[in-house]
Formats: sequence, structure tokens, C-alpha cells
Amino acid sequence: MPRLFGTDGVRGLANRELTADLALGLAQAAAAVLTQGRHADALRAAGRRPVAVVARDPRISGEFLTAAVSAGLASSGIDVLDAGVIPTPATAFLIDDVEADFGVMISASHNPAPDNGIKFFSYGGTKLPDVVEDRIESYLGQQKLAPIGGGVGRIRRFADAEDRYVVHLLGTLPNRLEGLKVVLDCAHGAAAGVSPETFRDAGAEVIVIGADPDGININDGVGSTHLGPLQQAVVEHGADLGIAHDGDADRCLAVDANGDVIDGDRIMAILAVSMKERGLLTDDTLVVTVMSNLGLKRAMAEHGVRVLETKVGDRYVLEALGEHGLALGGEQSGHVIMTEYATTGDGVLTGLHLAAEVARTGRSLADLASVMTVYPQVLVNVRGVDHHALGDDVEIAAAVRAAEAELGDTGRVLLRPSGTEPMVRVMVEAAEQVEADRHAHALAEVVRERLAH
Repeated sequence: MPRLFGTDGVRGLANRELTADLALGLAQAAAAVLTQGRHADALRAAGRRPVAVVARDPRISGEFLTAAVSAGLASSGIDVLDAGVIPTPATAFLIDDVEADFGVMISASHNPAPDNGIKFFSYGGTKLPDVVEDRIESYLGQQKLAPIGGGVGRIRRFADAEDRYVVHLLGTLPNRLEGLKVVLDCAHGAAAGVSPETFRDAGAEVIVIGADPDGININDGVGSTHLGPLQQAVVEHGADLGIAHDGDADRCLAVDANGDVIDGDRIMAILAVSMKERGLLTDDTLVVTVMSNLGLKRAMAEHGVRVLETKVGDRYVLEALGEHGLALGGEQSGHVIMTEYATTGDGVLTGLHLAAEVARTGRSLADLASVMTVYPQVLVNVRGVDHHALGDDVEIAAAVRAAEAELGDTGRVLLRPSGTEPMVRVMVEAAEQVEADRHAHALAEVVRERLAH
């Protein structure tokens, strides 16, 4: 049986794979697992019930899933603070801010509206390690906590949740944003209220698109996965920059005044150089995944910044940041983590600090982004193959070595099996687009021939 938890919580088609019954069961199981240990013992000794923050993005299925999760927690003796519709990083912040014992975010991030997901955070607002998620999964179907009378939990509205988060974001800024015109694309998602308010409070002139969520339009043609409307709006309004969030606002991509896209790699390059200059980049080190562009690594080397690589996934970036006590890391997709201010990727925080660097330096975003030259990158997905055999095939390994030898230090090759389906991802970077295309498709053909079922 496949593992219920994926790389970012439990996700599926709402009311099919992700049902109200499953949400209820997961909440009851999480209540049993996350209220064990010394912290929980101290709560009981003090006569206090555990507290959980519960929040969601605006997709319509979040309403019944929130009701099911809250019911599961309260029936297990957990007091619930219902924060309503707020970004995922806001949920993580609030758990820590009010010293809640854990929290739950109901969102499917950048996925379309019919999908949804349930993500748990532990005390302090940090993501759960795999071993704890596995324990929650193992508790499904077992006897649940079932207090009676005054032992059951209460469900209360977390009335100032959004205000607390906005105040926190504004308090992180090194300088204000007066003089900047910014277009925000909120993906009809969880940032629709918070992001425009915060940018305006920080002093920016703000134009907003994608900020009319109706429960079914989240990520629909807008946001970080559909940048066309933002590019058009930035140019039309003569804005200095544009910021795009995804549905739960844990990502940030940007657009410069010319309408050109500034991806997560270039955002990290800008922030890393700025933080190093101001003495804020711990050990002068940036954490990225193996999918980050070769141009980022070369730019960082030129500026004396060491790059530490992890597997793909923001959870692995977070683990490396925590293990080494580092300040900045992220992914090309726009998950950027600034550990001084957040325990997870935060799209609003990232956008604010990117805009603050434009305001601080007086330079355009395009000029700041020129710190890094983006190498052409080609990704080919080879489907319907035995991806488990990738690491054992000597002919594929020989083809990779030959391509790497030809590219030399002006490119690189990465073959990665999918973790969820019979597919191998072939990624090639090169100094010239034609070379990247040629090597990527040639290697994809070798993989297809060698690993065909």
C-alpha cells in the first residue's frame, strides 16, 4: 500500500481521495500522536488542554474539510483556533506566535480547485518529519482519544490571526517601500487579503490582480503557475515590479518592469548577495536543490557565497538550513526560506524583501537580477519506463558521462526518477540552447530504449 503522506502532506481530489471521513480520521490520529511526550505531559500537569491552529486556503472543499478536521481535534480534547483563510506560512507563524501545540493547514497549494490537502505542523510551526507522519498514518483506524464532559475541546475563531501576521511581516523589513509601484497577483488564493494590505502598509503603490476568490477559481489562469496576466499588468501600469503568489502563498515569483520573469533562483541570488553584503548570510552559504540553475552556482561563486545542494523538495532545504544553522535557501519554483523570520517558504515575505532591495538600492529589478546569467535548461519527462532501474543501467550511465564530458564546465546533466509514477526526468543545462536541447533529447531516447517496460 502506498504511503498516504506525500512530500507535502496528504493530497488528493477532494470528496474522492480526500474525504471528510479521512480528514476526521487524520485529525484524530494527529491528536493522539502530537500530544505525546514531555511537552504534552507538562500540559496535563498544568491542567491545560492542547491547542491547535487550523487554517485553509479559499477553495470550496476547504469548508467541509476544515469542519471535519476541527471536529476530529475537538472530539480528541484539542482546543481549536480557527484562523480562517490565511496563507500556509501564516499558519506556521501563528502556531509559534501563540505557542499552540501544533497546527493544520488545509490547502493544495498551486493545484487546481478540485484538489485539496491536509498539512500538519508541530510545536513551533515546523513541518513534521517523515517518521512522525508515518506514526499518524499508523494510528488511522485505531482507538481514538475520546474525552467526555469538560474534557472535549472548544472551537473558537482566531479573530486577529491576519493582523498578527501582517504586523510580523512588516517588522521584518529593513526599509520601507515608498516610491515603488508593485503589481500583486494573488492567484485568487490565500494571499488575496494579506499581501495587498501588507505591501500598502509598507509604503508601496499597489495594483492587485487575482484577488477575488470564489472557492473555485484558485490558481485558474493566474498566480505563479500562470504568469502571463502579471507580465501584462506590470507593463501596462508601468510598475517597477510584479509579485506572483500561488494558492497558499508559500511561493513567490517576480516580474521586472520589462515584463521578464524572475524565477526563484534569481530571487535567491539577489537576496543572497544583499544579505552577504549586510552581514546577514550565515556562513556566507545558500541552500538550493539539485534543480537550481548552474548560473546561480556560478554567480554565487563570483560573490564568495558557498552553495549547499539538497534533493528536490523544500522540506530537504529546510532540513539542511536547520542542520547547519543557515539563513537562506529555496527552490527554483519560488519556495524561498528566510529562517530568521519564517519556518517555511513564505511568498509574501519573499516578495516584500525583494521589493525592499529594489527600494534600498535604487536599482531596477532587472539590474539586480543581472547578478546571475541563466543557463538554458531543458527538462524532458520520459514516461512509461522502469524508473526504479535507472541507477543500475550501465549504458545510461555511459551516455551521461559522454554528455558531461562534451559539456565540460559549461553545462551539466541530471537524471532523476519520479517518486510517484513510472517516469524519469532528464535535465540538461548548457551555455547554448541548441546544445541543451540536443543532449536532453538524446539522453531521453537512451532512457526510453533501455528502461522501456
